[in-house]
Amino acid sequence: MTLPSKRAVERARARIERIRAALPEFDLVCSGTLVRRMMTCGKPNCRCASDPDARHGPYWQWGHMRSGKPTHRHVSEQQALVLRQAIDNYRRIKKLLKAWEENTEEIIDALHPPQP
Repeated sequence: MTLPSKRAVERARARIERIRAALPEFDLVCSGTLVRRMMTCGKPNCRCASDPDARHGPYWQWGHMRSGKPTHRHVSEQQALVLRQAIDNYRRIKKLLKAWEENTEEIIDALHPPQP
């Protein structure tokens, strides 16, 4: 192994170790999106039918994939606070895993160069 590739492997392994060290800090993890909605009730005589500022809410809706299909459900404000953090955690973990994968590829290429 040449010296530059050895250094590259060491740097990539150090980056992977930093990623591994960051993973235990996560607790709850959820995919999806969280949306705050103001709704109309459907009653024709209600103010919300004609005045957008008079809509009911806010209501929180969590959308995610379940068994390959999009699913939406209403959640309470307290659940929305927890879900917001869990969704943020999920996105951070995905970024960390992507970086881990890129560093792994760098190590593999340095240790086992592709054959022409």
